Amino acid sequence: MTAWLRATKLRATTVDILLIAVGIALLVGGAQMLVVAATGIATALGVSDLIIGLTIVAIGTSLPELATSVIAAIRGERDMAVGNLVGSNIFNIGAVLGLTALASPAGVQVDPAAINFDIPVMLAVALVLVPLAFTSGAIRRWEGLLLFMMYVAYVVYLVLSAAQHAALEPFSATMLWFVLPITALWVLSLAAYEMGSSHREKYDEPEAFEEFEDFYTSPKPVILSSDADSVREKQP
Repeated sequence: MTAWLRATKLRATTVDILLIAVGIALLVGGAQMLVVAATGIATALGVSDLIIGLTIVAIGTSLPELATSVIAAIRGERDMAVGNLVGSNIFNIGAVLGLTALASPAGVQVDPAAINFDIPVMLAVALVLVPLAFTSGAIRRWEGLLLFMMYVAYVVYLVLSAAQHAALEPFSATMLWFVLPITALWVLSLAAYEMGSSHREKYDEPEAFEEFEDFYTSPKPVILSSDADSVREKQP
């Protein structure tokens, strides 16, 4: 059946378009159910919509991106995985937030808690990603583990803050004065080391080929006609 549907280029393209349309329809329907369920959870637990949006809704809406990126990375299509993540974040900030503000008559009101904490955390994570991506040109496994642990710590903070747990204050102090400074120092030191290594390799490459350059660029001895005749006479 699959072979028949993709027997020609036109059939294959039509099937792909239909699959994309079905997938978008399922995502829209799932998004509506997700918003309704998340609002019910927020009302039942007595927490703000911001906390639910930062945790349950954010994770639920990002699961398709996670699945797409993981499958692309496993298949070796790493550029697609990175492009999916970067493109989706740009789309969320530019298109989703912009269209939401256009659709709402009163605009989108930003919670002061998001301005004071969540948006600075988002900017800090983006700044941490910059040296990781531009040093060796790749995000290694231990760097991925570091990013994942940062997200886990962020979610733990949100849960403790929503519950007003007694462990919130020591957890915040530990993260602020110990974990975050060490992580920032580690990332900056690694970035400086990687940039220094790439800089040294860049200037060491000409020296490696200096012998070949001298061979081709050094002046060659000129053999005059008389010398050439004498050389031919000496040959057996």
